[in-house]
Amino acid sequence: MPTASQTSLVQVRGLTLTVPSAAGPVNILRGVDLDIGENEAVALVGPSGSGKTSLLMLLAGLERATSGTIRLDGQEVTSMNEDALARMRRQSVGIVFQAFHLIPTMTALENVSVPLELAGRADAATRAADVLESVGLGHRLTHLPGQLSGGEQQRVALARAFAPEPRLLLADEPTGNLDHATGEHVMDLLFALRARAGSTLLLITHDPRLAERCDRLAHMEDGRVLEAVSP
Repeated sequence: MPTASQTSLVQVRGLTLTVPSAAGPVNILRGVDLDIGENEAVALVGPSGSGKTSLLMLLAGLERATSGTIRLDGQEVTSMNEDALARMRRQSVGIVFQAFHLIPTMTALENVSVPLELAGRADAATRAADVLESVGLGHRLTHLPGQLSGGEQQRVALARAFAPEPRLLLADEPTGNLDHATGEHVMDLLFALRARAGSTLLLITHDPRLAERCDRLAHMEDGRVLEAVSP
């Protein structure tokens, strides 16, 4: 739990997710409770299939919970309609996936500019160029994703996530498709950008070295958060 002096940015209570299957309903999340403090970094760890990615998708408003509540900065995410969820993501949430999810027909600059333009920022292109420069890609602004290495594509994805200066950054195994050295560099950038923006971080990882860089570890198993402790 956040310390007494720390305000909770994220509050999850009794969150469940049940999906249909040919064999009957499958309970993916079974009553998750979790608090994440303002400016805190929490590593979400646990075995594959424990519900980590599903929890992240619900926090991002990309999937709907079966029951329970999610509050982000006091606003109840679980009751929002699709338009409100889209606004929340534009204004408050950055997401980095294992797969880079860049738009293949857009340049690096255009990929990073998109969320800024959707948020109505007049300085979208300038801000995008500045953030790409900060991740070492100032010389790659006009390159398409197919012209970039895996590490460069993930750095574009980082720049896109951080360009709007999100309150909450959700990262799902962001180094999973990268070699060790490239992954280390990307994570150094992620933590540096997070410190600069003052973002709260929820990081899904199987790498204990990455988990130890966070303030707390939240252990998931069988659709529940069992404990959240210091690394």
